[in-house]
Amino acid sequence: MLPVPDPEAPTTRGTPFVLRVLLTLVLAFGAARLCVWLNTPIPWMLGPLLATALVSVFGAPTASWIPLRNGGQWVIGAALGLYFTPAVGVLVVGLWWAIALGIVWALALGLGFGVWLRRVHAQQLAHLSPAQLRSTTYFAGAIGGASEMTLIAERHGARTDLVAAAHSLRVLLVTVTIPFAMQAWGVSGLEPAPPGARAVDIAGLAQLGGLTLAGILVMRRLGRANPWFMGALVATMVLALSGVTLSAIPPALSAAAQLVIGVSLGVRFTPAFVHTAPRWLGSVALASLFMMAVCAGFAWLLSLMTGLHPATMVLGTSPGGIAEMSITAKVLQLGVPMVTAFQVCRLVAVLILAEPVYRWWIARQKD
Repeated sequence: MLPVPDPEAPTTRGTPFVLRVLLTLVLAFGAARLCVWLNTPIPWMLGPLLATALVSVFGAPTASWIPLRNGGQWVIGAALGLYFTPAVGVLVVGLWWAIALGIVWALALGLGFGVWLRRVHAQQLAHLSPAQLRSTTYFAGAIGGASEMTLIAERHGARTDLVAAAHSLRVLLVTVTIPFAMQAWGVSGLEPAPPGARAVDIAGLAQLGGLTLAGILVMRRLGRANPWFMGALVATMVLALSGVTLSAIPPALSAAAQLVIGVSLGVRFTPAFVHTAPRWLGSVALASLFMMAVCAGFAWLLSLMTGLHPATMVLGTSPGGIAEMSITAKVLQLGVPMVTAFQVCRLVAVLILAEPVYRWWIARQKD
């Protein structure tokens, strides 16, 4: 099994880690400003992501610092939670059945992806045992968090480098493709601003920071996935659903959070990543584009059933990461609460159901 280098881990060899982080941030800031000037969608995340990924592939000593990434997730989680006013909460609860359909769709799509990967790469991965091949292809196809799926896959003896590579490439492709598709479509501004949280209040912002930090610590204590995002999101949602208004998130802070999240995604694409298994990455890229297309069709059907805008449903059901799709919804003002609700519920459901579905699947397989 090939090792998976962690670009966020400090190193004492070559360029000092602190300098690598600083230079990467300078590059990311320049790329973000260029994207702002070019009027690209979500410039503060896409610019850093693409620039960092590009130079990383060519061997540049880029790095992402874990505390910065966690801080970015903290800010974005809090910003998204502000949209969940009491009225919005009633709307989300009323559409529980649509969210449930989205979960079933994601599980079925991930399983189909895994089955296809197994058939296409059975000969290439002939050195793996039948059990390893099943676990590798299944967890590479599951539409869940990259780190969580990789950890679960490791417990089942999968090749974790291939699983992590599949999820990283899928999220990159979805994060880049869908915002530009939305821009070409000409949709934005369906949701101008979260009601009741339009102004920045320093004292309120400090209180919000303390309460969301408490939510993060609770999530960490419970061992929940992605605690910096989920803890801040849940804490802010509770406040917003209760009608409590403390402060909006400063735009500059939100932009900085998007930047460090973009960097944390971009540094994954090292030369070792590209050379790990080119045919595998090609299959993942092809399947990711196909999944985006069929998810768009599914989103259109859901929009007819729910009355929500198709763009909101596309973001809610797309096979991307929760933070990335929610940021896209926030920046383009495309139904943030529904997108976040769909993505969060899917993440939780996949984390809970991925292994039971896997056991059900392998019970019906023949070596």
